Amino acid sequence: MNVEMILKTEKPMPLESRSLIHLILVSNKVNEQYAAALKEYDISQQQFNVLRILRGQNGKAANLQTLNERMISKQSNTTRLVDKLLGKGLVNRMVCPSNRRKIEITITDEGKALLLKLDEIVSHTEDELLSGFSKEDLIQLNTLLDKF
Repeated sequence: MNVEMILKTEKPMPLESRSLIHLILVSNKVNEQYAAALKEYDISQQQFNVLRILRGQNGKAANLQTLNERMISKQSNTTRLVDKLLGKGLVNRMVCPSNRRKIEITITDEGKALLLKLDEIVSHTEDELLSGFSKEDLIQLNTLLDKF
């Protein structure tokens, strides 16, 4: 990915600015690929993330705070995401018996079944996105990104 070509500029950019713009462009490409992969199933990346978190609870309920803490995108409106998933029959929401102010959320069997389909699609998307990288490249990339 050539930053200057994408931005249609021939003017040299400061390395720091170019590096950050490059990260943003790569992030956008990754997000677009994920969104395209999930579009057929009418699931957003954030909804997919909520479903994966709930599946990872192994049958235990999660509350909104737990979901918020574990979301990849911290800017997500978790309540709205859960409402949409509830409307699609992919999650259940109930009032906690011991604390009526607390809402507990679990994934339904339909949600688990959808995730099984999506796991394969997302895995294929990830393989496509990373096809130009060796295992060593990915280790180095992660080492560099850990510096943020």
